[in-house]
This record gives sequence, C-alpha cells and structure tokens, in this order.
Amino acid sequence: MVELGRRGAAAMRTASPSSSSFLGRRWSLRLRQLSVGSAKIRLLLCFCIAFSVILLIVGLWQPSSHLGSTPPPGKGYTVVINTWKRNDLLKQSVIHYASCVGVDSIHIVWSEPNPPTNSLRDGLSQAAKSNSQGGRDVELRFDVNLEDSLNNRFKEIKDLRTNAIFSIDDDVIFPCSSVEFAFTVWRSAPTTMVGFVPRIHWSDKSGTSIENYRYGGWWSVWWMGSYSMILSKAAFFHKKYLDLYTNHMPAFIRDYVTENRNCEDIAMSLLVANVTDAPPIWVKGRIFEIGSTGISSLGGHSGRRSQCLNVFAEIYGRMPLVASSVKAIDSRRSWFW
Repeated sequence: MVELGRRGAAAMRTASPSSSSFLGRRWSLRLRQLSVGSAKIRLLLCFCIAFSVILLIVGLWQPSSHLGSTPPPGKGYTVVINTWKRNDLLKQSVIHYASCVGVDSIHIVWSEPNPPTNSLRDGLSQAAKSNSQGGRDVELRFDVNLEDSLNNRFKEIKDLRTNAIFSIDDDVIFPCSSVEFAFTVWRSAPTTMVGFVPRIHWSDKSGTSIENYRYGGWWSVWWMGSYSMILSKAAFFHKKYLDLYTNHMPAFIRDYVTENRNCEDIAMSLLVANVTDAPPIWVKGRIFEIGSTGISSLGGHSGRRSQCLNVFAEIYGRMPLVASSVKAIDSRRSWFW
C-alpha cells in the first residue's frame, strides 16, 4: 500500500507540469477570443457613433427640408428681406427662402438711391418661381422707397395675403425646417415676436436714483439666462405691427431711428411689448451668416443701443420690455433639449 501511494504521488507529480501547460493554453486562447470580441465591439460602437453623427448633421442642416405640407393661400407667411447694395447675397436669400413651403410671397425692401434694374427684377422673379416647392408660384415684389431710412423695413405693406411676416436681413440664412418650426411657434402666439436672435436689457442705477437701462448682446443673454428682445433681422410678427409702427408709434422714435441710423429693431420690440405686455419667444435655430459684419461690430455699439432704450422708454413713460427664459426647441431635430 505504501508502495502504491508513492507511485501515485510520483505519477501526479509527473502529470502536473503537463496539466498546467494545458490550462495555460486554454486561458491564452480564451483571452485571445475575448480580445478579438472586444475589438469587434469597439469597431461596431465606432460605426454606430459615426452613423449617428451623420444622421444628426443631415437632420440639423436641410436647406430644402420642410415641416408639414404646403399651406393654403393666405395661411403661410410673407418674407420681407431688408437689403442694401448686396445683390449677390440678395439672390442667395431669394433662392433659399422661395424653397420653404410656408412662403406665400417675398417682398424686398429697397432703399438704394437708384431703383432696381429690370434685369435684377426679372432675374430674382425667375429665381423665386424656379425654386418654389409643391407647385406653388411665390410672388416676388420690390418695395421701393425714395428715402434711405431703417424705418423702411417696417413700412406698412398694402394687400398682404398673410397675417404673418418673417423679417430677415439679406446676409443671414436659416434652414427652411427652422423657419417652418418658428412659424408654428408664432401661430401659437400670433401677437408676440418669435425669432432666432435674442437680446437682453437690464436696469442700472449705478448708485443714483435715476433708473437707466443697459443693452446686452448675445453673451449677456448667455450669462443671464434670459432675454427681453428678439431682433427683427430674423423674426416673425403680425402684419398689424407694420401699421402700428408706421402710423401710430410716436413719430419722434421714427425720427430718432432715421437720424441715428440705428435701433429700428429695438423700436419694434418696444412697440410689440407695449401692446402685449408679454415677452417675445426665442426659437433655437442655426444661423448661417453669408455677408460681412455690420454695425454691431463697431466700437460703442452697445452704448448707442443703451441710449436708444432710455430715449424710447422715456417716450413711452415706462419700460415695456418683459424678460423671459423660455426657449422653443424642435425636439424632433434635437438630441439635447
């Protein structure tokens, strides 16, 4: 028995290295399999992320994509483009916005010394018709003004078929999907201004008893998390405000705008707020600036805008602007909202 025990122990000692080697090979094989599997998983994950990013980019920028079907005549909106000696940019704007399904007509606010040439009229009219979607025939008209004034962009337009006005500068482009979404937001609150470029004001007494107002640009909006104005360079509002601005707003405000060549958008914001006692609505949208920088890039711009606020508020006898922190986002096209 003792001899058999010794032989068994010897046999176990002899087999032990072989068994360890076998287990080592199995673990090595298993690790290689896991490594290959992990690589496949990482590759699949990278593919999914790349595909998702592509879908996101395509969804956010679709110049000719639309929300909904073509509205019946008079139920869409009128695009009013303010322009000044930039016919190439004007043509880009006309071609783009004519392709948006909600557009009923396009009006070009013309304040240059010389009237538009026949070739420009015909070329833009043809561009509007050829780029119209859904079998529509987008009408294009020039609203020619004899006086060069920033007030011209808010002159009353006779015989408009739509209640909604989309006011836009000739050097900014918004995807049609963003414009159509903003239009749906405006229809839920048609007496207020709805748009893409927010601004803010605040009271600044500066240690005195006199209340002064300060104008804040985009970074002030971002820092404070609120806004009280929507700039008319990209905004919806009701056509009745063209009549109110031209014929009923205090004439001194229009004269001030003409003399200082600034603040017509602030004047419109105060006018709407004075009527509604409500804030505007900021809509999220991607802006594509196709022109050079304007007067907002000049030194002293914020100071001049602050002066406008104080002058206009004194005329109204109060500050009509109402602040808000609400932001409308189209959740169908945004992952983070």
